[in-house]
Amino acid sequence: MRPVAIASGDGIEIKVEDSGREVIVRLSGRVNVDSSPVLRDRLIAILFEKPLPPAVTVDLTGAVYIETSGIATLIEALRFARHHQIGFFLRGLNGSVLRLFEVTGVLALFEAGDGGQKVS
Repeated sequence: MRPVAIASGDGIEIKVEDSGREVIVRLSGRVNVDSSPVLRDRLIAILFEKPLPPAVTVDLTGAVYIETSGIATLIEALRFARHHQIGFFLRGLNGSVLRLFEVTGVLALFEAGDGGQKVS
């Protein structure tokens, strides 16, 4: 797998790797109202890239904190991926990040787990 790009700003680092079969987006840091636009721009760029990637995995292992603005960004990306029949995966949900997904009730939208299950 080769690194494609690293973006950072407002407390977040986003590392993107492309294997040709899957794009992996690895997040580190805090996903909040200031950094969510950086994440949104990166995800939208990946999901609009031609040819469309067959699958995108967002790895949240390095995310120490996430606000509802970050979850909204992931839901927006999920909707776009579904519309374009792109597999969308979440991986590495744990700690306070997992709790926020559970408390907000959006965990059911994502078939998430450490195996990076495909969103149906």
